[in-house]
Amino acid sequence: MSKADGGRFFEDFVAGQEIHHATPRTLTLGDVALYAALYGGRFALACSDEFARSLGFPCSPIDDLLVFHMIFGKSVPDISINAVANLGYAEGLFGVPVFPGDTLQVRSLVLGVKENSNHQTGVVCVRTVGTNQRGELALSYVRWVMVKKRDPSYAPPPVSTPVTENFIPPDRLTVPADLDFTSFDPALAGSRYYWQDYQPGERIDHVDGMTIEEADHMLATRLYQNNAKVHFNQHSEGQGRFGRRLVYGGHLISLVRALSFNGLGNAVKLLAINGGRHVAPSFAGDTIYGWTRVEAAWDIPGRSDIGALRLRSFAAKNQPCDEFPGDLDHHPSLVLDFDYTVLLPKRR
Repeated sequence: MSKADGGRFFEDFVAGQEIHHATPRTLTLGDVALYAALYGGRFALACSDEFARSLGFPCSPIDDLLVFHMIFGKSVPDISINAVANLGYAEGLFGVPVFPGDTLQVRSLVLGVKENSNHQTGVVCVRTVGTNQRGELALSYVRWVMVKKRDPSYAPPPVSTPVTENFIPPDRLTVPADLDFTSFDPALAGSRYYWQDYQPGERIDHVDGMTIEEADHMLATRLYQNNAKVHFNQHSEGQGRFGRRLVYGGHLISLVRALSFNGLGNAVKLLAINGGRHVAPSFAGDTIYGWTRVEAAWDIPGRSDIGALRLRSFAAKNQPCDEFPGDLDHHPSLVLDFDYTVLLPKRR
């Protein structure tokens, strides 16, 4: 009898099932440095201990998306090792900040399952929760993943599809209690634009592009311990429908976030992942461009020093965003549609 685990297939998931994921992960400054090398993000809060201390933190917190990827990666062996594709996200809420030395533990609850019409795959919806060593919430989010069936003749249970919120409302956002933007220095942050300078409906072209290297996306998935076969195994994927490994969708999220510094440099912290979908696959050699639309501007209850913006960022491959025609949301070059909420200083 083999002691190796081949991972779960579609028929192994049932609504209400709770899965505790193995291997807690302690985040270190080494992880931070490697993440910076992969994406080149320049948001000051995650780059400078001195800047972080000026806002009330003891040191720079771990980048919010690095926290997301680490928590996501813990779930892969149990949820998406046999995935065809990760489809999207909803109801992502960041909790307490994560600092170097903190340890993340992860669990998931299966919310629903639905067989696809080809009878070869099905969609599994889970809520994944990451907590620190004190049991405090670091991040909770919902995701949908398309998973292979072990047996195409398997008859699944009745369809169960959860209903999720379109976005996390401002009264549910978690702002760290120690965070104080009254001493926010825009010159150090790298942008002169405050919360008041952004208007709903405004579009921001982030101008720059970044080419995905084979080594980059492979190194990223190993950093997150994301061992999904579609990202790792060229021998198997070379015989698949694309003939090569897919780039992990979260890699594109971090690329676009890094590119968004040009136009959103003061958006130093993520508060929520409202939704997102991977529109099309990406591969090594693709050059990614990004643009962002401001969806909403919210006051934070009880705070005069900060405000929140709900943003929707789009990534396109091999297509500068200033060349898009009118329908920017459905261009054939789109690979990512990502809806999230950020924290900015208010002009006082």
